[in-house]
Amino acid sequence: MTVLSCVLLVMVVCGVYWWRASRLDITAVGRMKERSTVYDMDGNVWGRLQGENRVLVRQDEVSPYFVACLLAREDTRFFKHWGVDPRGIARALVRTAQGQQQGGSTLTQQLARNSFSMLGQRKSMDRKLLELFVALRIEGAYTKEEILAHYMNRIYFGSGVYGIEMASKVYFGKPARELTLSEAAMIAGIIRAPTRASPHTDLKRALAERDMVLDRLMTEDCLAIRERHGIAGGQVATARKQQLKLAPKRHISTQENYAMDMVMRELDDLLEERQQDEGGMRIYTTIDPVLQTEAQNALDRTLTKVERRAGYPHARKSEFTDEAREAELPTNYLQGAVVLADNRTGGIRALVGGRDYRESKFNRAIEAKRTVGSTFKPFVYAAAFARGLSPLSEISDGPILRGEIDGAQGWHPGNSDDQFKGMLPAEDGLILSRNTLTVRVGNYAGIDRVARVAEQVGLGGIPANPQSYIGNFGATPKDLTMAFMTFANDGVKKQGYLIERIDGAENEVIFRAAHASFRAMDASAARTTSGVMAKVFERGTAGGARALGWSRPAAGKTGTTDEYHDAWFVGYTTSLTCGVWVGLDKPDTIVPRGYGATLALPVWVDVMNKASGKKYPIAMIETKPAAKVGRPAEEPGGEGGLRKAEPKSEGGLLKPFRRLFGD
Repeated sequence: MTVLSCVLLVMVVCGVYWWRASRLDITAVGRMKERSTVYDMDGNVWGRLQGENRVLVRQDEVSPYFVACLLAREDTRFFKHWGVDPRGIARALVRTAQGQQQGGSTLTQQLARNSFSMLGQRKSMDRKLLELFVALRIEGAYTKEEILAHYMNRIYFGSGVYGIEMASKVYFGKPARELTLSEAAMIAGIIRAPTRASPHTDLKRALAERDMVLDRLMTEDCLAIRERHGIAGGQVATARKQQLKLAPKRHISTQENYAMDMVMRELDDLLEERQQDEGGMRIYTTIDPVLQTEAQNALDRTLTKVERRAGYPHARKSEFTDEAREAELPTNYLQGAVVLADNRTGGIRALVGGRDYRESKFNRAIEAKRTVGSTFKPFVYAAAFARGLSPLSEISDGPILRGEIDGAQGWHPGNSDDQFKGMLPAEDGLILSRNTLTVRVGNYAGIDRVARVAEQVGLGGIPANPQSYIGNFGATPKDLTMAFMTFANDGVKKQGYLIERIDGAENEVIFRAAHASFRAMDASAARTTSGVMAKVFERGTAGGARALGWSRPAAGKTGTTDEYHDAWFVGYTTSLTCGVWVGLDKPDTIVPRGYGATLALPVWVDVMNKASGKKYPIAMIETKPAAKVGRPAEEPGGEGGLRKAEPKSEGGLLKPFRRLFGD
């Protein structure tokens, strides 16, 4: 073959590979997946989500010591070549012929290999030639400083982290700009064997790699590098002797708790899968980390006390083994949920879906529909107040008579204390949680009105039968908590949300919370119901809150379901609404007489006591009842109205509602 033929062949080969390299999108070099960052309500970093564990930084945000160590380790002639270093290739070939392992790739070629997956596959001449021409294109498209920054951000440093910023934080607990020369040399030494040379894997080898980098930094080839970054020989000697203090090894998790679980669920609804995979987003949430921590701790603390009672009949959390956790077995111990939201916006400040996220990923706060029991009664009273009932109207708490309740001829519920208290003001039915009185109030309001109120506040689809008056249906703790917030806002329903805003990688706003709200119930009825619920703390089922340490104005309602399967308390101040549920995942009697006031209220008190100060101001809740009403527009016995019942001779009971409507 003639010289001309050889030249032509080389030109053709080069042309083919240049054409192949030109078909690649060279801007991909600067586009890197990084984990999206999640911020709390105050704008502080609260966590990170899925994606490569990377935080992008500029070169001026990296210690010059690391830049020097990187160049000494990987490419001493970086600022002298144009992407491919013939001298380095020749040296590598000689060393290889002598039986020594020596790489000839420049830092730019390594960047090309890491930027395009097709170049990172098994070594071959074809791959190496294409890598060479891609490196030439990178050098033509970016400055040396940009190439260096992209390399430092893209490279894998072991322990599940990418980029110098995260490597610095994971290994030494500090940002990359603060790395010392010794620390920088160790991280630079990891690059060629990121798994085996990681100090978390093999500290002895990591130290050896550090010393090797420092030795190379002192060679004649690195004189310009030392001068460029102001490194003296004495500094290198000192760096070899420095005792390195590694940061504690930490587990990197995409979902660390129940609130983060809900963040990811909301992201699934708000973003396309592609947007989530690309990462780099800044997700601003409504979470208050102090209250989130307290809600988690208060729930576990209270339920641990319950489990320590003499004769406690169920498995305890302390008995759940590591093997059971590894096997992801269902937790058979007492569970609970807490939801805390800001009345002013609907933003969720804390969300806890169980006692330990490591042992159970089931998020009871948003997934578990549990029977709500007496916590639904305020909505029944709101419907009745809207129709004209006064809190002071006297109503019978006596036994339900056959045929008295519309749609339930043979149904006759009792009260939790198995007693009947005769004629009582209507408000006492809510304050003292009287079932028979509440059923009569519901019968007056009518199931259609009650169901409409439930629909409006977010508890839609309740059974259209009188059993619903005393909460014989299920709802999630989140939905019930947000429904109660309607009372705190004088009948205005606010949408509960956890994500305030999402900014993209280019600082563009991808999503902003709508802060949606609408009127869900009559304002006067909501205020009247709220005033009655304030008395629940004074002389009702939440009267024990003061002994538990609560001393500020609030309103709320307890709830206990049949056979003590579920214990609830949902209450609010003028700033916050908090709902607490306690129960076993497989419904069973928690403990005898396991009321909401004894199991759920203590959690509520602990969490709400933590929410103090200027962030969550508390004002008085109006307790003055609405004016006493006269005869309603509909005649008793009409559709949705009252049905009078003659007193039973053996009960000596007065006609129900006689004092409300007259004889």
